[in-house]
Amino acid sequence: MNAPRAVVVGAGIGGLTAAAALHRDGWSVTVLERAEALEPVGAGIALAPNAQRALDTIGAGDDVRALSAWQEGGGVRLPGGRRLSQTPDAAARRRFGGPLVVAHRAELVGLLAARLPEGAVRIAVPARVADPGSAGRPALVRTPDAAFEADLVVAADGIHSDARRTLFPGHPAPRYAGFTSWRMVVPRPERPFVPHETWGRGGVWGTVPLRDGRVYAYATAAVAAGGRAPDDERAELLRRFGHWHRPVPDILAAADPAAVLRNDVYTAAAPLPAHHRGRVALLGDAAHPMTPNLGQGGCQAIEDAVVLAHLTHPERRAELPDALAAYTAQRRGRTMDVVRRSARVGRLSTWSSAPACALRGALIAVAGLLRPDIALRSLDGVADWHPPTPTYAAGTRDA
Repeated sequence: MNAPRAVVVGAGIGGLTAAAALHRDGWSVTVLERAEALEPVGAGIALAPNAQRALDTIGAGDDVRALSAWQEGGGVRLPGGRRLSQTPDAAARRRFGGPLVVAHRAELVGLLAARLPEGAVRIAVPARVADPGSAGRPALVRTPDAAFEADLVVAADGIHSDARRTLFPGHPAPRYAGFTSWRMVVPRPERPFVPHETWGRGGVWGTVPLRDGRVYAYATAAVAAGGRAPDDERAELLRRFGHWHRPVPDILAAADPAAVLRNDVYTAAAPLPAHHRGRVALLGDAAHPMTPNLGQGGCQAIEDAVVLAHLTHPERRAELPDALAAYTAQRRGRTMDVVRRSARVGRLSTWSSAPACALRGALIAVAGLLRPDIALRSLDGVADWHPPTPTYAAGTRDA
């Protein structure tokens, strides 16, 4: 019997996880990526225990856990350096069954791509869904040079998804969340530091070590959409954050201005009617764009991928319409709950009035004294998720 054919549009974290999971289940998989190179630009990604357990289903969980250099708890600070709260790593392990892993995106992309056959990933190939297909006919994906018929199309083409517009043309586009983000990877400062997230007036800064000796840093600020620095983005960060506590100025001093990424943050304006249509399944940001405040954008895309692969196993190929309906049923409510929860934290982080920020800091400090693991509550019902099939991490590791 010929293997069923899947086409994945987009070679980001979610698309590659879906491709690896489908390939593992016996699908013939082709991944089409419009970018000129598979390796993403320099940035980190946080993978909570829910994503790690999902990756265990394709045999990648332990490899991902090995990517992390962060073996300490994090904390929340003020720009002057005062520590408001600290979250011990052991508390996260007890609450969610594992640690938080922060890795370089390029390492994760390489790890996932290595689980696919040679030639499965095609770069510099823009693709669009020409026909979503139906129970009685395959879907059709077109590129400038070819057309691909597929039993299943996974549309993982990002926040401004062309596939989403094709499937649901009247649906509201993602809306600007009210703040922009900067990300960078730099050499680790000579002066030791503790991983932290610092909240100031209208802005947030985070610093996390990576396994290779470098540091992943990120920042957000409440600014108008579409803005750009008049000189360069490192200079903009120096103006906004250069006077904050160490290691913030040290990291900015080490940053290459050309390597600082700036992206406006978008979130879903409304839930999609469904996460599928015909033989096309939307995945990750294409289905449920969210702010980065819970660190769940990539994690939810990974969850999508393994749930989709589980429901569309080739043994159930004749039931694909039912499988995709089940995919929508299982993922739509959960992911939109995470979208809303993340947006609430995002709004809190953009407060800019001095009295409001003072109150926010006091509440965080008191909560941290009373319950050191209070910050973890925002991930209850999220980071403790388990995939639909038993895995090593979901079983003996958590016992």
